[in-house]
Amino acid sequence: MKTIKTDIAVIGGGPAGLAAALAAKEQGAALVTILERNEELGGILQQCIHHGFGLHRYSQELTGPEYAQRFIDEVETSDIDVHLETMVLEITQDRVVYAMNAKDGMMRIEAGAVVLGMGCRERTRGALRIPGHRPAGVLTAGAAQRFVNIDGYIPGKEAVILGSGDIGLIMARRFTLEGAQVNAVVEIMPYAAGLTRNVVQCLDDFGIPLKLRSTVVHIHGQERLEGVTIAEVDDSWNPVAGTEQYVPCDTLLLSVGLIPENELSLQAGVEMDAVTGGPLVDHRMMTTVAGVFACGNVLHVHDVVDYVSEEAEVAGSAASAWLQSEKTQVPDVTVKAGEGVRYVLPQSIDSRGEAKLFLRVTQPQENVVLDIGGLFQLKQRVVRPSEMIQVKLSRKILEKLDSNAITISVAQEVKAVG
Repeated sequence: MKTIKTDIAVIGGGPAGLAAALAAKEQGAALVTILERNEELGGILQQCIHHGFGLHRYSQELTGPEYAQRFIDEVETSDIDVHLETMVLEITQDRVVYAMNAKDGMMRIEAGAVVLGMGCRERTRGALRIPGHRPAGVLTAGAAQRFVNIDGYIPGKEAVILGSGDIGLIMARRFTLEGAQVNAVVEIMPYAAGLTRNVVQCLDDFGIPLKLRSTVVHIHGQERLEGVTIAEVDDSWNPVAGTEQYVPCDTLLLSVGLIPENELSLQAGVEMDAVTGGPLVDHRMMTTVAGVFACGNVLHVHDVVDYVSEEAEVAGSAASAWLQSEKTQVPDVTVKAGEGVRYVLPQSIDSRGEAKLFLRVTQPQENVVLDIGGLFQLKQRVVRPSEMIQVKLSRKILEKLDSNAITISVAQEVKAVG
């Protein structure tokens, strides 16, 4: 077995892994290794040929490949060691990574620190348990995106999309541009799951109907999909009898959520958050296993790739600093999600430094305030579960803490009388 020694092993060569590797190198790590299972760097961005990337980071509208290429170019001009078409099989608690590829065979990679950047996967039909046969034509929105944008195949000519996640919305527009008919986007919640800009640009601008509080209750067809039955749902998400409607289609795209890829994290003994589906981390993005860091969609599902890069740079820099024993203060404050907040990351921070928190709310609301542990409040005109919120905590603010916990809650804005 081939043995490789490296300072930092980055698992995944997508936007998170690329940014983490570059940040670690810049922070002073001598040997940085990227392990990527695909045949090229860039991850999911390579099939995201639509625009909308880089607005926060570069103040430009880039396509996914353009955004990824900026990081790929930096990696290629550095001496970061990249292993493509390499499958990571196991990560141990003492940061030994076992991987394999066709060129090197089985490899044992002894790393000083490990950065997890494996991204996420799509929830499939099997998780939804939709009644009906198993005909051709039922696939995830991401798989359809790869067929169209990378392989050059259109999976069908008449589609229904279940779920209003961002990929589903974008594929509704993509199918329409390719000459296919999108009969409906069906969403079980009373609001769209994707970004507002995608609802407007992908559905409203193309006249594609969005059916809220509805779901697919049956799949028709044996060899090839012939149509689906959709129905409205009640407050418990159960189909309402008498509201069934048959919609003909030859393609059903599923855009029903993303699941962080954490099988390797669990092997390493990393503790997981039941809400995010990703690891528990502190302000350095370090998990509960010393020297193992996490960032990007493996940590929690992001809506904007610019935030992935920003988060990954924190993880990469912290991994390098930890390796060089330039360890920051250990976290001494627990961060909790309160009323109206689904989750907050990181779950612990250092009160003697600065911190940036990422959070999502439980439901859309207008004219609310975010109460940051009683330290201060932030007015928000609109909050939505699909749009992540960032909160910066300065050292000056954290010095006011009189406990070892911060709870972030959503409250209605109190208006002055008179």
